[in-house]
Amino acid sequence: MKSRPNWPAGLFALVWLAIVVGPLLYLVTVSLRTRAEYLGKSVWEMPDALSLDNYVTVLTGGFGQYLLNNVIVTVATVAIVVLVTVPAAYAVVRNTSPFVQRGFTLLLMGLAIPAQATIIPVYLMITRMQLYDTLTAIILPTAAFALPVAMLVLVNSLRDVPRELYEAQAIDGAGPMRVLVSLVLPLARPAIMTVVVYTALNAWNGFLFPLVLTQSESSRVLTLGLWDFQGQFGTNVPALLAAVTLSVLPIFVVYLIGRRFLLSGLTAGFGK
Repeated sequence: MKSRPNWPAGLFALVWLAIVVGPLLYLVTVSLRTRAEYLGKSVWEMPDALSLDNYVTVLTGGFGQYLLNNVIVTVATVAIVVLVTVPAAYAVVRNTSPFVQRGFTLLLMGLAIPAQATIIPVYLMITRMQLYDTLTAIILPTAAFALPVAMLVLVNSLRDVPRELYEAQAIDGAGPMRVLVSLVLPLARPAIMTVVVYTALNAWNGFLFPLVLTQSESSRVLTLGLWDFQGQFGTNVPALLAAVTLSVLPIFVVYLIGRRFLLSGLTAGFGK
């Protein structure tokens, strides 16, 4: 029997598509207009000619340095989180000692602690380590606050790996490092990609730590740069939206690459 088309679901999908695409279309089309054309025509009308002058203005106004700093912070934060949590999650799953399990429970308590509540101790530690006004001052606390969620996702994913596979590796004479590389990493790829996307998104959009722990323009990241551009190009809306578009594109590409792994990574371990 042929199933009937689900018209309400299709209508809802179209409405949701309009809600998502509308702001993106507005963002891109306005950023390609001249200032005079933005003020003289409706924002939903296509521009007479596409102009990249706004992007040139933004890139020559210090945006390139902010973008580079953001890339460094994001890549370094993701690298630290992945390098720490993958072997740590493997140890939690394979080691049943009370010390390891209590340490995992203690780490998960970090989920209940907001970053705003710890900003004063973090500031004091960063200043005493003489890291204030450096990119390292942003990377370390951002990575620390991403660890609990990353550990939760990876531990739940590795618990889905059948015990027989570990036993087969042990029979073949594989040590813990060999098991981690040849078995755990391939099977945990969706969870690792989930951690990468989640961590990259938080590091890319971070505002509190850059605001409190940095000061000079050389260590300024995109979020603070956009805040500065809002005052510099406050009346030049197309230039401001060009800066927003450039700040969105990299993380949007990361999401497109890892989106097919997100659902399987986030739901790993909850089907049992």
